Amino acid sequence: MRPPAHSTGPLLWAALAVPVAAAERLGLERTPLWAQLTGLAVLAAATTLHRTWPATAFLLAAAPGIAASPSLFTLSYGCALAVFAFLLGLRGTATGVALLSFAAVAAAGTAKIAVRQVDPAAEWLVLMGTLLFGAVFPWLIGRYWRQSRELTAAGWARAEQLEREHRIIADRARLRERARIAQDMHDSLGHELSLIALRAGALQVAPGMAEAHRTAAAELRAAASDATDRLHGIVGLLREDDEPAPLAPPGESIAALIERAADSGLPVSLRRPDTDATVTSATTGTTDATTTRTAHRVIQEALTNAAKHAPGALVTVEHAQNESGTTTVKVTNGRPRHRPGPAGGGTGLIGLRAGVTALGGSFEAGPHEEGYRVSASIPTGRTPTPDAATPGALFTSARRLAHRRVGVAFGAAAAAGAVLIGGAFAWYAYTKTHAVLTPAAYTALKLGTPLEETVPRLPDRTISDPPVDRAPTPPPPGTDCRYYRASGELFVSVDHFRLCFDKGASHELLEKSVIPRPGTTDQVQEQRREWAR
Repeated sequence: MRPPAHSTGPLLWAALAVPVAAAERLGLERTPLWAQLTGLAVLAAATTLHRTWPATAFLLAAAPGIAASPSLFTLSYGCALAVFAFLLGLRGTATGVALLSFAAVAAAGTAKIAVRQVDPAAEWLVLMGTLLFGAVFPWLIGRYWRQSRELTAAGWARAEQLEREHRIIADRARLRERARIAQDMHDSLGHELSLIALRAGALQVAPGMAEAHRTAAAELRAAASDATDRLHGIVGLLREDDEPAPLAPPGESIAALIERAADSGLPVSLRRPDTDATVTSATTGTTDATTTRTAHRVIQEALTNAAKHAPGALVTVEHAQNESGTTTVKVTNGRPRHRPGPAGGGTGLIGLRAGVTALGGSFEAGPHEEGYRVSASIPTGRTPTPDAATPGALFTSARRLAHRRVGVAFGAAAAAGAVLIGGAFAWYAYTKTHAVLTPAAYTALKLGTPLEETVPRLPDRTISDPPVDRAPTPPPPGTDCRYYRASGELFVSVDHFRLCFDKGASHELLEKSVIPRPGTTDQVQEQRREWAR
């Protein structure tokens, strides 16, 4: 259970106030009491605003650090800077707002460094490094954490939606299966009833039949046609307009289908260049059952319609396979010789069109010369292609893209940090090693020597941050003092030399002294003073 928002603010402020008090208590940083109280008040304001105005809270948290040190590197407010940068990324602030906030902090620090004019290059490198590792990296971590939580929540929501869709699809599949079974019954029974009607019609016109028998045959023919219409209407209610027609059951070849229709009295003939009853794939050399069954279904439906709507008309079936592997079927009937049955709803042809186009083929049905033609072109070895990627794949792709973006951002920030650290170290080594005055050169300097005679013996640079507080005596009044290191060792405390020159026209060396490193005893300091004299 999460604590309420009104209770986390004071706890956060108390946690961020600990480094401020500890740094002063341990003597790591020396700041006036009023500056500490002002910094704590600013942190309290940032804590209050971090939920509604995270960018403003970050800028408030960076203000005490900039005030205490132009390079933003402080023990008192460094933790607060990182925390509010993390919250800036966690609250989902726009990337442009966050980058503008970082740029504003960098501009404020750069302006203060330019005003101080104390080793600006080193100070600016430290500022950029502190901003990168103390603000940009925490912001990226918060942003990554937020994106991970959002993606996880979206994943669970998507899983629930997929489960609901799965139940809907399962229910729809059951309904489709029922409709398919009904359609199979319609196709099978309808075709047989049509053949029964043909046989009854043949009996009706057969010579030598009694009038009562002719009347019975006519009634049988009308009953078969009426049963076919009723069956067609009932099944039509169960089907959708765009639902593909079910394939004919395997086991009966196209030649057998036409032969059975001809035996029932339908004047039908088959034209086909090949003699095989199956369709062979031109690319794989194997029998394509889907294409064969689709062609069988097209011919069966076309023969049923011809027997019903064009009784007595000559029917021609053309079945061929091109070199490209495409199977073509054409069923053409001429003018009906007897009175046609009632017009149907056309759902059978609609189902055929959907089934053929689902395989990537084409389907046409309409008047042809004095009769009617049904034609279909069916590619071999084709299956329906999904229109879009699955939701799971889209979610996985979005998650990978989010992780990739965060990874690229981390990599770019790490590369920039490596460049800044390398540049800061190189500048630190350069400034320290080029401000070394050896003890021998220091001893050779004589009081009263003019500055122009002393400059050739001095290093190229001076110390930008001299340890003035450790000097044994204050500088003489009216002098300009320069500070140098006594050794070129890096990252360790060393002795310093102070040379003070007269500000008058002569610029003579009036005083030189040794500033001992921290932690030396009074006895050693006394020996160094004697040695300096």
